[in-house]
Amino acid sequence: MRPLDEKETTAVFEKLFKFTGNNLKHIVERPALEGPESQSGRYCFRLQKNRVFYVSDSILRRATNISRNNLVALGTCIGKFTKGGSFHLTIQCLDLIAAHAKHKVWLKPTSEMSFLYGNHVLKSGLGRITENTSAGDGVVVFSMSDVPLGFGIAAKSTQDCRKLDPNAIVVLHQADIGEYLRMEDDL
Repeated sequence: MRPLDEKETTAVFEKLFKFTGNNLKHIVERPALEGPESQSGRYCFRLQKNRVFYVSDSILRRATNISRNNLVALGTCIGKFTKGGSFHLTIQCLDLIAAHAKHKVWLKPTSEMSFLYGNHVLKSGLGRITENTSAGDGVVVFSMSDVPLGFGIAAKSTQDCRKLDPNAIVVLHQADIGEYLRMEDDL
């Protein structure tokens, strides 16, 4: 595992900023609680092959005994770089961005399954949406009982959602917790 270079760090932070806004500083400056108190540090981002991991310093120090070829994963995989060089968040980062999300969408119970099967969120399935959400913002999708289900991109702003017809797309699907079952062979 190696630290991210400047270009990779910029790509990761831009993607995370899209979902968390100014709360990104809470992710970056979060103190790590693993390990002995004298060795507790902060969390950092590391690259292994094409995947980006979010890991504490104390666990990272312990993993130095493992060779790069034998190391499969360490910490939380938050995303991966494509062959074209762009960065995509994976569903494993849902807990991280849900805790610090700037824009949120809550789904009605009748449309939760549709979203978990990989479909976009329609206006008819929208329960609530945070104020001041604009088109193109990253949103975290929750159930009405505040369970994070996935994330996506807002297709319409909060103001536009009020006057849309029920079959209009409100959130473009990016990832959901149903991917664990649909992509079982790949994971």
